[in-house]
Amino acid sequence: MATYPLKTPLGTEPSSVGSTSRSDFGHLARLVRHEGLLDRRYRYYTAKISLILLAFALGCTAFVMLGDSWWQLALAGFFAVMSAQIAFLGHDAGHNQIFRTGRANDRIGYAFAGIVGISYGWWMGKHTQHHAGPNHEGNDPDIDIPLLAFTRGQTGNKSGFVRWTTKHQAALFFPLLLLEGLSLHWASIVAVWHGRMKNRRLEAALLLMHGGIYLSAVFVVLSPAVAIAFIAIHQGLWGVYMGCSFAPGHKGMPTYTDKDKLDFLRKQVLTSRNVRGGPWVDFTLGGLNYQIEHHLFPSMPRVNLRRAQPLVHRFCVDHGIDYAQCGLLTTYRHVLQHLHEVSAPLREPNFSRSR
Repeated sequence: MATYPLKTPLGTEPSSVGSTSRSDFGHLARLVRHEGLLDRRYRYYTAKISLILLAFALGCTAFVMLGDSWWQLALAGFFAVMSAQIAFLGHDAGHNQIFRTGRANDRIGYAFAGIVGISYGWWMGKHTQHHAGPNHEGNDPDIDIPLLAFTRGQTGNKSGFVRWTTKHQAALFFPLLLLEGLSLHWASIVAVWHGRMKNRRLEAALLLMHGGIYLSAVFVVLSPAVAIAFIAIHQGLWGVYMGCSFAPGHKGMPTYTDKDKLDFLRKQVLTSRNVRGGPWVDFTLGGLNYQIEHHLFPSMPRVNLRRAQPLVHRFCVDHGIDYAQCGLLTTYRHVLQHLHEVSAPLREPNFSRSR
């Protein structure tokens, strides 16, 4: 039996999976379709979208009525949650989970992206590449972050300030997430400026509209000091929320290179981690807590992932494939331990970039 040489953190080795039969995923897909788990859930999304947009509208009304008050900082936290929840809906649209056709999903995806102020086309390209090769060194943009290192191989290329942040990345991980929201905005602006997506004019108009309405509302309703504090809290907490939602799915899980020959099923399962919890975790993480099921069936409506989980888990156990899942706090501990372990060479007195 062959064991795939994935690079695994925390001393956890992947199972020996034997010969990789392409029929494995086909069998699983037939089981999932038979249960109707790939069918569209229009009533669910109608209710979900309506309630989130209603809550957002009520928040905007409260913002105007409250006026220039330091109590607005509490609303900044509320809008951070709303921004993340709307971004989750955009994620669902990008995966064709809401409507049957790609065009319909893209239309509503552009709208959601415009509300939160990011480029839908840029994010789609980046996220599609991630799904094609999760945790693939060199191909997955989600593990190619300049200020951090997710593999030992990445530490050797760090120098200057970036080397310092990588050296202390476990301690800096959550503080750095405060900048994630601004990073998403800036990356979107750069992508649109350089025309790295189709519908560039639409994307530019949406970003300008978002920026104009957002900044005008904040600086017209609030005094400068309150406005700056509001923006800092809103964008900072939104970044933390987004980072804390996406990090558990893959960070600290095995990485691989072109030398590792994995079929689709094992590539998606072995590099992903689920987060245990009830409906509150489903809501808080936007369904990303079912990362394994989502990566196997990206177009599966979010609400169906909970039903698919025991079926996929049982299938993996029957086929000897490691299926990772743990509680929310435990997964953050794994992420931080992995970051600390990967950066260990940088803390060695005799470490050299020539290694």
